[in-house]
Amino acid sequence: MLQRALIFSSSNPICSQLSKTAPPDNTVFPKRNGGWIIPFSSYQLPAFRFRNYRRTLLPPLCSASDSAANRPNMASQDEQDPRISNISSAIRVIPDFPKPGIIFQDITTLLLDTKAFRDTIDLFVERYRGKDISVVAGIEARGFIFGPPIALAIGAKFVPMRKPNKLPGEVLSEEYSLEYGKDTMEMHVDAVKAGERALIIDDLVATGGTLSAAIRLLECVGVHVVECACVIELPELKGRERLGGKPLFVLVSST
Repeated sequence: MLQRALIFSSSNPICSQLSKTAPPDNTVFPKRNGGWIIPFSSYQLPAFRFRNYRRTLLPPLCSASDSAANRPNMASQDEQDPRISNISSAIRVIPDFPKPGIIFQDITTLLLDTKAFRDTIDLFVERYRGKDISVVAGIEARGFIFGPPIALAIGAKFVPMRKPNKLPGEVLSEEYSLEYGKDTMEMHVDAVKAGERALIIDDLVATGGTLSAAIRLLECVGVHVVECACVIELPELKGRERLGGKPLFVLVSST
């Protein structure tokens, strides 16, 4: 039995349907006919009908079926692996976000699918285990989602590459361009050492500005960047061309 008092303001459309006569002091719930209900009575509250809402997943723009010939220089897993298709179908596409003209690849729906999320991590781990990688550098913010479990699985440390004024210690900074603006990336100066081998991880590569900034930050202190890895690539933006010849591995590519 519902025992919580309801508060009705004058702006509530329900109020216009209630009796204009003052209710007794100990009443709280409106009846359908305009009367009032004594608290904790057995009368059932009127049922209010709400418009049905259903989350719709737009068809993903990503595909794992492109041939290697159509995607030159792409470091890819076996494209017949059924896990790739599962990952692709779990990604939601949202047009005109965060501004008109941008097609946003939303990986939050991938994270809701436990199998697809696990498959994503497993594919990266299978590729990089045994490659003598000592650093997994994750780019804020979605690189923080994929980077730590990969680092733990391959026995590497995780280094966050953050937006300005987020790290408390002494930092190195690098400015870079995005497809809709500019930003700056920072890394603690004592996070890595010269001679270490690093993997850079992010959720998506578009224009390549973020990854290229991460490469420069690591290389300026003598770290060898083995590869960059992303869940999604937007090849039409030609981001891999800005990576200075560094290999790029992606799981799914937009069509």
